[in-house]
Amino acid sequence: MILTLILIAGAAFVLRLLGASRGAQGAVVVIGLAFVLLVQLTLPSGSALRVATGGSVTNWLILLALVAVVGFYSFGIKALKQRAEDRVEPAKKTDKLSETELDRYARHIVLREIGGPGQRKLRKARVLVVGAGGLGAPVLQYLAAAGVGTIGVIDDDIVSLSNLQRQVLFSEDDLGAAKVFAAQSRLKGLNPFVEVLPYNRRFSAEEGAELVTEFDLVLDGTDSFATRALVNKACVAAGVPLVSGAIGQWEGQVTVFDPAHGDPCYACLFPEEPADGLAPSCAEAGVVGALPGIIGSMMAAETIKEITGAGQVLRGSMLIFDALYGESRKIRIERCDGCAVCKGI
Repeated sequence: MILTLILIAGAAFVLRLLGASRGAQGAVVVIGLAFVLLVQLTLPSGSALRVATGGSVTNWLILLALVAVVGFYSFGIKALKQRAEDRVEPAKKTDKLSETELDRYARHIVLREIGGPGQRKLRKARVLVVGAGGLGAPVLQYLAAAGVGTIGVIDDDIVSLSNLQRQVLFSEDDLGAAKVFAAQSRLKGLNPFVEVLPYNRRFSAEEGAELVTEFDLVLDGTDSFATRALVNKACVAAGVPLVSGAIGQWEGQVTVFDPAHGDPCYACLFPEEPADGLAPSCAEAGVVGALPGIIGSMMAAETIKEITGAGQVLRGSMLIFDALYGESRKIRIERCDGCAVCKGI
């Protein structure tokens, strides 16, 4: 029996030395084993050929059973390893979508405007979200669920009880925690394929300008005019599109600023910060809890379109939604020739 195994293995080894494929080598092994089993099953027990090839079919069946067990075990280990790599190390995967990703993003992939190529673009995209508050919370959730590969989030605030009325990304278990770290934990639980980069600090002029250059697209969901101006300047300087959203009481607005492609920037519309009292914050004027979800979802949709090339992005126009009366309208916004921020672009 041992001699027969050596002969079969030797034949396969010779084929390997001759450069034969693994399929050919495997075929030789299968044919050899099939011949041995045929001999054991058909020839009489005293036959010289049967004795020379082991003398008993039982020994061969035991050997084949052991080989099958080892093979199935090896296959199972490889499958588990691949599954772990797909779930834990998405950044190291090839450009091809895994079976898990195909299932996860199936509703995107069947869309004619996105499909497989669009989903791969989403996986390669790097998006920075400024602010993890009312608008940032739904934006982060939908971008992570959509499969945006790398999501940066910058915010210096902590989760407080008053946030939970509208910032549904968080729960009472997150109270007192830094928003960026709470968001990172929640988003990784939502989609382990995405990488979340938390920046637990305020968006500043110098550091923010450098940070923006590391991303393909920026979303601004802050409620500070000073921060919005800083984000706009950084995006204009880096040539990065800016998806901007704003909310107050019952009304919200969404647009895409991209002066690198001839469209206006934030400063074209708001060259100066409004006087005190003219544009109160949500903390001062209030906001209905569902409104950030509506406007944040619109911002996420514009981001998906911008990355995949689907549809018409809100460049040069602003969508305004009034939740109190259930109305929406879109207005044209023009670039200002004398804009102090983008006039040189």
